Amino acid sequence: MKVGFIQMNIEILNIKKNVDNAIKLIEKNDASLIVLPELFNTGYNFRDKKEVLEVSEKIPNGYTTNALKDYTEDKNKTIVFGLSEKTDRGLYNSLGIVSKGEYIGKYRKIHLFFDEKNFFLPGDLGFKIFEVDGIKLGTMICFDWFFPESTRTLSLKGADILCHPANLVMPYCPEAMKTICLQNRVYSITSNRVGEERGLKFIGQSQIVGPDGKIIFRASEDKQEAFHVEIDPFRSRDKNLNPKNNIFNDRRPEFYEII
Repeated sequence: MKVGFIQMNIEILNIKKNVDNAIKLIEKNDASLIVLPELFNTGYNFRDKKEVLEVSEKIPNGYTTNALKDYTEDKNKTIVFGLSEKTDRGLYNSLGIVSKGEYIGKYRKIHLFFDEKNFFLPGDLGFKIFEVDGIKLGTMICFDWFFPESTRTLSLKGADILCHPANLVMPYCPEAMKTICLQNRVYSITSNRVGEERGLKFIGQSQIVGPDGKIIFRASEDKQEAFHVEIDPFRSRDKNLNPKNNIFNDRRPEFYEII
């Protein structure tokens, strides 16, 4: 299976330009699974809630989801992408998944970072697995990585690949994902953005990490890139560390309760 990411510049509040840019970069990518950044269509560093509201969309009936769904209509592609979701209850920092002309599902970010708490409600859908062509995709967004419960929950639910749209500004995640993938013996695809937005600088370094904790590829800190690689996603289903240790069977949850 060929998997990849798009690392891109994003212009704040310019949905059409960002969507067009993403599709242009996707056209250079042969992957059947592609991950785009968090809030890839709107930008991130909003001034106020009114600004966010004006660029938020329904899922799946908004412009961005429909544009990417229509793009995949005659292509063997699955796209995971971040956007601001508008609902009757309020706004969520969400991601959507489309595949071969079909809407697959969505996830709402559970762990909100810093000023996101001024704009978004915390996610209420739980950590979700979406199966596409027999491959189980675990979904999370940016700061979710900081909480080991996020990636362990997705892995215990059977994720073959952790799909991780991000807008990373802290330097820790690229290295931390190596340990996360090793501890769960799972692939991860982190798609980050590059550039500066209203004084906030993004670190790039989108990457794909294997179940052995080794980086398959890490992108630059400052350039748009469309990378793909062929992997065997079923390697994630082998949780044997050696003939006597299976990392899931060896768990002792009866001792993990916090009093």
